Amino acid sequence: MNKYDFHEIINRENTSSVKWGSTKEVFGTDEVLPMWVADMDFQPPTEVKEAIQERVQHGIFGYTYAPTSTPESIKQWLAKKHGWQIESDWILYHHGVVPSIAAAIEAYTAPGDKVLLQAPVYAPFFDMIKKNNRVVVNSPLTLTNNNYVIDFIDFEEKLKMGVKLFLLCNPHNPSGRVWKKEELQKIGELCYQYDCLILSDEIHSDLIFSPNTHIPIASLDEKWKDLVITCIAPTKTFNLAGLQASAVIIPNKQRRKAFEMVQARQGFHSLSTFGFIGMEAAYRSGEQWLEELLEYLHENIHITRKFIEEHLPSIKMMEPEGTYLIWLNCRSLGLNDNQIRDQLLNKGKLALEPGTKYGTGGEGFVRMNIACPRKILLDGLERLRRAFDN
Repeated sequence: MNKYDFHEIINRENTSSVKWGSTKEVFGTDEVLPMWVADMDFQPPTEVKEAIQERVQHGIFGYTYAPTSTPESIKQWLAKKHGWQIESDWILYHHGVVPSIAAAIEAYTAPGDKVLLQAPVYAPFFDMIKKNNRVVVNSPLTLTNNNYVIDFIDFEEKLKMGVKLFLLCNPHNPSGRVWKKEELQKIGELCYQYDCLILSDEIHSDLIFSPNTHIPIASLDEKWKDLVITCIAPTKTFNLAGLQASAVIIPNKQRRKAFEMVQARQGFHSLSTFGFIGMEAAYRSGEQWLEELLEYLHENIHITRKFIEEHLPSIKMMEPEGTYLIWLNCRSLGLNDNQIRDQLLNKGKLALEPGTKYGTGGEGFVRMNIACPRKILLDGLERLRRAFDN
């Protein structure tokens, strides 16, 4: 019998929720169902709430440092879930993966340097490169049989341009692709050959559907240990984004020092009290919650797939191997991106992420977040049908 109730609908209005409270600002209307930004409409594990509540009862929230138990919880989680053995002193902390990406770009590249990515991909990749005065180099993913594959010929050609840093998204956002061992091996070999560092965003790495397996790229080859900077967080896994807590795993001592120097210039010293408490409690006690969550998400994906096949056959759903994000190919509808957005908002009253946000190759796509109670999902699917019922 399941311990957690993911069917429960929790009112998130008037909680400063970006997802539920920012639709007027982002979409121009608040009369829409929000299934856009990537957070879940589920409470986190009971153990996380209890750990935070216990600390609240203490009542004093002074300056905080990382307890030694926190890196131990991260080590144990990575070893058990992903078979990756790391050392505690490899771990640094930051408020989130996006700040970590920005810090890494500043630490390991100079203004004007080239940074490689694979579009369509998580929009802040572009933002952090450009806002730090680096140059975006794109090796586009290839859409083949309703799935993405890497064009390694193009990938190598781009590395030959003198790229200093490659931003890897694994699992891939927005498509939900979980890169296979052979793909990661090839990426690592090429980056090693061309002396290009890898920053691997693995924030969705715990949200994997069987038989797929997440492989941390840093775990594949000992000689890559100094090549890879890995970003993880409990925030997507356990719906804790508001705690602003992430970890950066940097095996190479000199590269850690370079990263810490950037953090020092930014004035960053530590996570909040609740960031450390929430992170540790999630990694120590959240496994059963995660297993039940994955079952629920998998059923939501099945319902979504079946609904689209029956009611919206012109839309192609890319099967997610991980994450709770659905990448929908709307190109056969014969609408441009503005028309897709208009019909979703005005006919369907549904807020989804536009594919153009993810760069080249995102045209004609939308991203849908299905991490919500079943009743909300079914409402969202009916709104999607209503948006394109003609």
